[in-house]
Amino acid sequence: MPEPNPKPGMDPNAQVATTIQRMTDLLAHVVERQGQNPISQPRNPGNHVESKDRALKRFQKFSLPKFIGGPDPNVAERWLEKIIDIFAALHYTKERQVTFAVFQLEGVARSWWNVVRLKWEREQTPRTWVNFRKEFNAKYFPPLIQEKKEDEFITLRQGTQTVAEYESKFTRLSKFAPELIVTEQRRIRHFVRIEC
Repeated sequence: MPEPNPKPGMDPNAQVATTIQRMTDLLAHVVERQGQNPISQPRNPGNHVESKDRALKRFQKFSLPKFIGGPDPNVAERWLEKIIDIFAALHYTKERQVTFAVFQLEGVARSWWNVVRLKWEREQTPRTWVNFRKEFNAKYFPPLIQEKKEDEFITLRQGTQTVAEYESKFTRLSKFAPELIVTEQRRIRHFVRIEC
């Protein structure tokens, strides 16, 4: 960029060289300042896609335990509920949710996932959170366990439990019998009926 008032008698080539040198120095200075004080970006505005590294660090701050699989459906249920809560707080894409859920799998659970992943690739199944949950529930809440939980819901009574304890158990088990409580009215009716 030539100076607004070129010096009389100065060689035009020297002027260009001086201008280029100044621009180079200015650019080097700007780059150096950006390296020292990077421009801070908003955490996750609207459609901004945060880097995988940063997203992973945010996810890890929740200290979700690794899931190793096993026969206890209560362990699987607690792990799944916890990770659902984390994803709700972080607003991750459905694909990223699968990636980070898989990151928490170890041992038998990781082996299970490797089989599912290969099946998805072969069948070209979309890598979505809904599909992951279907596979997870089929593995860790097979029909026999789901039926057992549904029966537990159907036969649930308050007994010696406090109302709060009873309501908590009612809510937890109700997801295994959704057809019994399709409306809020039916839910209330079932709650009151089995409370007695």
